[in-house]
Amino acid sequence: MSESGSPGWEDTLAWVERVATIFSADGIPPIAGRTLGWLMICDPPEQSAGQISTAIGASRASLTTNLRMLTTMELVSRRTRAGERTVYYRVDDDAWYKVVQRQIAGVASYVEVARDGMDLVGPDTPRAARVRESHRVLSWLVRVFADAPPPPSETEDRS
Repeated sequence: MSESGSPGWEDTLAWVERVATIFSADGIPPIAGRTLGWLMICDPPEQSAGQISTAIGASRASLTTNLRMLTTMELVSRRTRAGERTVYYRVDDDAWYKVVQRQIAGVASYVEVARDGMDLVGPDTPRAARVRESHRVLSWLVRVFADAPPPPSETEDRS
């Protein structure tokens, strides 16, 4: 931290790199993870590709590809300003909720596919054992999310 209590540039980049490392474990390229980390803490919250590129030390070509991926994943959105040609990027306010909802829907879809797989090879056969285990665990996860309360509001988080 700097003397003013706000993080210094090295602390900021270290945090951005930590975000990239966590997301790379899920197959997200490091540049996309760094971009996401940067957009989560940068000021102002909307940044041009040039600003992001400079901040995280990425080439514009690589950054463009990764911004497209983050936009497709609905973690980041593109914005324009009246009278400007520059495109700005930001993390959407509901990005994390949308990502989690999509992941839950994907797990629920797989549960159906696993059930069909067990029907295909017979639910009690040795061939179905691996499918049965994935079905058991992921069915549990879908039930957990179905019974979960909604995410807290921002005001609830602060209390």
